[in-house]
Amino acid sequence: MALEPPRRLVTALGESAQDGDDWLQKLPEAAEQAVAARELTIERVHVPGGRSGLVILVRLADGTPAVLKLVPPRSRPQSERAALAHWGGFGAVRLLDPSAADGALLLERLHRDVSVRSLPEAKALLEAAGTLRRLWVEPPSGHRFETVAERTGRQAEAMRASASADGEVGPLVDAALAAREELLAGDAEVRLLHGTFRQSKVLQGDRVPWLAVGPDPVVGEPAFDLARLVRDRVEDLIASPSGSSITRRRVKKLAESLDVDQERLRGWALFRAVESGVRARRVGREQDAELLLEFAGWL
Repeated sequence: MALEPPRRLVTALGESAQDGDDWLQKLPEAAEQAVAARELTIERVHVPGGRSGLVILVRLADGTPAVLKLVPPRSRPQSERAALAHWGGFGAVRLLDPSAADGALLLERLHRDVSVRSLPEAKALLEAAGTLRRLWVEPPSGHRFETVAERTGRQAEAMRASASADGEVGPLVDAALAAREELLAGDAEVRLLHGTFRQSKVLQGDRVPWLAVGPDPVVGEPAFDLARLVRDRVEDLIASPSGSSITRRRVKKLAESLDVDQERLRGWALFRAVESGVRARRVGREQDAELLLEFAGWL
């Protein structure tokens, strides 16, 4: 059976391609090897799938439905494996092959077409926030996860370079970088974080109603993790005549519901929105960039 990557994945990875990166070309062969090593039966490739990796619906030797996921090395699959193993299925999808070392992930099957984003907005935020809370645990001793300071440090360098080449985003970049410096200078609780959490990352399960998928784990303060959730459905916020006031109420509500400092949440929401907006502009996604940067201006 041909295991070709969906067009959506090819496009997304093309935006961040690096010289000498031949992962996509080798993907069909790597997928077939991972399937054979685990004695899996393939049902189909999940389409349209995600933007970061190939998802294959499979069955184990005993007929149990599962998912095989492959992502490029730059997406840190071993870091995702370590986080999922540490969570042990609590709040997140369960890892079925914790000892594997080939970069592929065998996961329990969730209802991939049903995320909390399908719920009414207020209910979706409530369910997503409740799921996120369960993930905020002490990181394992001796862990090798990236820290918030390290990740945002790399992002800050790219933001500065973009601002130098595009003066229009300069004021927002300056504000975002200043917020980052202030946030990192203060004391904050340290937890294992999902890293890229949003409503579409919470899927319906069978053993519990909702489980998180697709972490890019990082260690730091919970406000950093929650900040991405603040801008969920950003297109609806921008389209609303009261979008700015809705955003402020959302920051307040999420901070209070998860016992996170409101100003720290606002600061990280600003940094993450500007970083995403600048990155979108850098790769030519102008519409996304405009939405994100306008949203950032409200913060």
